[in-house]
Amino acid sequence: MHRSLSRRRFLAGSAAAAAGLALPSRRAFARRPADRLGIGVIGVAGRGGANLDAVSRENVLALCDVDENNLAGAAARFPKAGTFVDYREMLELEGLDAVVVSAPDHSHAPPAIRAMKKGLHVYCEKPLAHTVAEARRMAELASEKGLVTQMGTQIHAGDNYRRVVELIRAGAIGPVSEVHVWCGKTWSGGERPTDRPPVPKGLHWDLWLGPAPERPYHSAYHPAGWRRWWDFGGGTLGDMACHYMDLPWWALELSAPTSVEATGPPVHPETTPPDLTVRYEHPAAGDRPALSLTWYDGRARPEVLEELDLQSWGSGVLFIGERGHLVADYGRCVLGPESDFEGFQRPDPIIPPSIGHHAEWIEACKNGGSTTCDFQYSGALSEAVLLGNVAYRVGERIEWEGAKLRVTNSEKAQALVSKEVREGWES
Repeated sequence: MHRSLSRRRFLAGSAAAAAGLALPSRRAFARRPADRLGIGVIGVAGRGGANLDAVSRENVLALCDVDENNLAGAAARFPKAGTFVDYREMLELEGLDAVVVSAPDHSHAPPAIRAMKKGLHVYCEKPLAHTVAEARRMAELASEKGLVTQMGTQIHAGDNYRRVVELIRAGAIGPVSEVHVWCGKTWSGGERPTDRPPVPKGLHWDLWLGPAPERPYHSAYHPAGWRRWWDFGGGTLGDMACHYMDLPWWALELSAPTSVEATGPPVHPETTPPDLTVRYEHPAAGDRPALSLTWYDGRARPEVLEELDLQSWGSGVLFIGERGHLVADYGRCVLGPESDFEGFQRPDPIIPPSIGHHAEWIEACKNGGSTTCDFQYSGALSEAVLLGNVAYRVGERIEWEGAKLRVTNSEKAQALVSKEVREGWES
């Protein structure tokens, strides 16, 4: 009976709120683009190259990259686009409707905020920002301006995540009070280099540093290692948690945690840890009980995986409910214990397929509507992710008052909620 009631509530709520997405309505857009968006792309190699490909059918007006070699490759594909090494100059270009931000984490918020202040729609890679305060400002500004935004958690557009959301909200495993999220990837290690190799030809190092504290160029930072340095990234948590924690945040409609604590090896002042465990406590909401969500990366893994014979799952999300568990990764989901779900009929799909993560954003920019990972949703998710690093770096369980953007029990932790930026790079 409980399962039937939960399912009826889920189906009714889903149909009434665009198939369960329950996204906020938007005010009139600051811009009403024509058939093709005028897009500027910041960061055109690596992840930026993939994002450029995804918007390439639009009117790519501007390309920006601090490495002239990357810029030359992209410019060869889009010969009519203006080329820039400094996004501050690119954002002065007339005709832009929207901007894609694919820079390293420390340079997500400054260009995105500048773009939104100019009334431009924004697609930004994950995590949304480098600090909690930046993520909050991005969400607030997007709402104030009525802009279309999307964070680059591309797996959110996959069918598997939708099926998991439906199962959890339909009450397949009962009320969920415990979630474990783990990822075997690791970004960590190293001391600050003391040698000073020459800056590679074509790389504008000062522009790459942007808002970060000044330091000499080294290949330990660019092009591939920046995620493991606190000044530029957030380690594995910053890299992967927005992908995996997205699933329980969506399925359980989570909001800000009330407390966060983290454990790992001794804190290094320069680099992120090889293994990290972060426990988030979330208050009860509606019919959902209070729950704990625990993140593990590197070699850290949930002990409960062995108890449930789930050791073969390399990375994933485990929901534990009153009547069973559900384990999922990007492409599959399994209910357990298996014997308890023999003959179980999964709910008919109700959340419609995505037209594509980038396509959602483009369509909404042109015609109105919402995206599934707008800055209101993804900003709150990013804040929680980033709070995990705050708790780890101060070595304390922190109490969080989300509405006031405030750590209530630690001034040291509160100091890490925001950061100083170099002069000239204010957003």
